[in-house]
Amino acid sequence: MSLCPRADDGIPAQTVRVARAAFPKTTFCMRLRDVLGPLFSDEAFASLFPARGRPAASPATLAIVSVLQFTEGLSDAQAADAVRGRLDWKYLLGLDLTDQGFDASVLSEFRGRLVESGSAEALVFEAVLDRLRAADLLAAGGRTRTDSTHVLGAIRNLERLELVGETLRAALEAIAATAPDWLRDNAPVDWFTRYGPRVDAYRLPKVSSPGFDGELVSWFSGLR
Repeated sequence: MSLCPRADDGIPAQTVRVARAAFPKTTFCMRLRDVLGPLFSDEAFASLFPARGRPAASPATLAIVSVLQFTEGLSDAQAADAVRGRLDWKYLLGLDLTDQGFDASVLSEFRGRLVESGSAEALVFEAVLDRLRAADLLAAGGRTRTDSTHVLGAIRNLERLELVGETLRAALEAIAATAPDWLRDNAPVDWFTRYGPRVDAYRLPKVSSPGFDGELVSWFSGLR
């Protein structure tokens, strides 16, 4: 993928009008844009992309979305849905109301580029986190760290959690299609309501600790 820098031309007038009508007292995302303006520029991530290839999604947009994922505890799929459907996110990102956003998979790819670079997440990401803290827009939450490595790791854990849940749901659906009688006789009754809905319909826990990856399955065993 190659970088095709997108200039920030401000927030579209219709997005401003509708968002302010819907949220007259504003929201965190709207205050973030009003106080700090555009947080990133695509050019800041130029070293992460080759000169040739199909156009990549705006890395400036993906970086902002990554910050929001961390602050709201969202998986990649939930964040991509928020870009498509939330007025305050469109306001922050400077998007038209009709903008359809991007596929959730590009967020994981973007994180991979940041980590592989060895420096981009520290030079760009942490500088913006410092600006957010200075403006009292990103609370540290007691002992919670907000350095770039911790932020990217927390988002990765949420994505893994969602993948585990979706794998279990898909497995149960496959068994239901091929051996429904066996499933009815062997599966606990509450599994049908617990694993029926898509996992991205749940609010995932904002837990991130050294043992978090090992707690994925145990968390799902208590999921309601």
